[in-house]
Amino acid sequence: GGAGNPRPVEHRVVADLGRVGVGQRQRVPAAAVEGALQVQHPAAAHGESGAGVALGLPVEGHLQRVLHRQRSAVDEEQQRQLRHARHAAERLGEPRLLDGGEVRVGRLDPGRAQQLGLELRRAQAGAMGSDPLPEDDLCSLYQEAEYDVDPEEMGAKEIVARLTSLREKALSKSELLMDVASSFTWQKSSKLFLTRNRDLSQSVIWTNGALVALAARGEEIKDYYKGFSKLGGCELINDMENDDILSKIVSTALELLESNPIPPGEYDCICDPDTTGMIVHEAFGHGVEMDMFVKNRAQAKDFVGKRVASDLVNMHDGAKAANECATYLFDDEGTLACDTLVIEKGILKTGYADQVSANRLKIAPTGNGRRQAYDHKAYTRMTNTFFAPGNDRLSDMIASIDYGFLLENPSSGMEDPKNWGIQCMVNIAREIKDGRLTGRIFSPIVLTGYVPDLLKSISMMSDDFALGGGGFCGKGYKEWVKVSDGGPYIKAKIRLG
Repeated sequence: GGAGNPRPVEHRVVADLGRVGVGQRQRVPAAAVEGALQVQHPAAAHGESGAGVALGLPVEGHLQRVLHRQRSAVDEEQQRQLRHARHAAERLGEPRLLDGGEVRVGRLDPGRAQQLGLELRRAQAGAMGSDPLPEDDLCSLYQEAEYDVDPEEMGAKEIVARLTSLREKALSKSELLMDVASSFTWQKSSKLFLTRNRDLSQSVIWTNGALVALAARGEEIKDYYKGFSKLGGCELINDMENDDILSKIVSTALELLESNPIPPGEYDCICDPDTTGMIVHEAFGHGVEMDMFVKNRAQAKDFVGKRVASDLVNMHDGAKAANECATYLFDDEGTLACDTLVIEKGILKTGYADQVSANRLKIAPTGNGRRQAYDHKAYTRMTNTFFAPGNDRLSDMIASIDYGFLLENPSSGMEDPKNWGIQCMVNIAREIKDGRLTGRIFSPIVLTGYVPDLLKSISMMSDDFALGGGGFCGKGYKEWVKVSDGGPYIKAKIRLG
């Protein structure tokens, strides 16, 4: 009751029985132990001051609606689990009907609250065919975003003025330029994760920039895109204003006016870090998201512990693995960020998993449970995904090729985790002949193949390394989250068309 309030405290318990056994329709994840339970001081419910206890996120009105809406037909096992949870709640007091949902009222001490949470957790896990989620370890962490120039302090007016100046400067470099587009995007987010055992807080700010040059000669029109990204603030605009970078963007767009279609075939290729990143993300990254293992939708499930790439390949994923736009302290399920070694010397070691998938597979979660927004489900998602650098110099890699191409400027990619196919678009292929770049370029390029064949053919990896976070990743066609990818220059046999 607290000082000045000697009245006995009667807690009100709201048990979201409708959620038990229908995990696929949950808006608050089964991974949250308290997600099915809320305990609230009655005085706080009436707007009075009082010491309230809140376990979990759902509000009473939402629970009442969900209880009524989600009592749909479920299979016999789910019905049994539902009855089990209802019996656990009935032991707490007499039932009272509220808008079609059942609310149990009774006296509840913290020990009984914990007991009910365990009962509901077991029922949820049983309906989903897995063991109860383990309790969180004790942890308290705080992290504040780091940046030099706050976009809010700079203001939209100054940002637009600098982008306009940048565009005009680029347009002045050639009469063949139809247009130049400049853009800048930023996001600042703050997240708080609280359970009985965890007190986690973080704020993150990332910025993205882009310059696109559009060149034309007669009816021929070509474009060249350059992206910029940073875990930081408006200091990124300084990078975009670099005159050497701006001149290269314009000259490459003009070069593309001289490009030709490539003769289809399999070639010795060198991929720049951006193209390497696309291969890492699209060719292999989606295939080791372990919620796909649970659903039997990824061939990689059968290759754990087996060779999938050459000895040179070491692949990482993790919010802790690099300092880019997908870096954070903890994921949206309260799991601390990790650096997961996915491939080690060509051997597939593991994938990455959210809490529920990890529990089903009886492994530890890797900090990859991410949501598009607070009201979306958490899925297994990539973060910073990349190949580790090797020991070769780019000049030696070019010199090793009798005839082939240097691939640059990827634009899009599609993956097939079930069959391990890949199809990606690359804007530029620079011809290499007798160990030298000839100056000829081909565009556009379609890169295709069978993922293990491509990765096993990697024979050289540069000591250069770059990571870019200019894009978002969707789960299928939705559920967008910020990611980064990259790696070194790699030499491999690749089918082009």
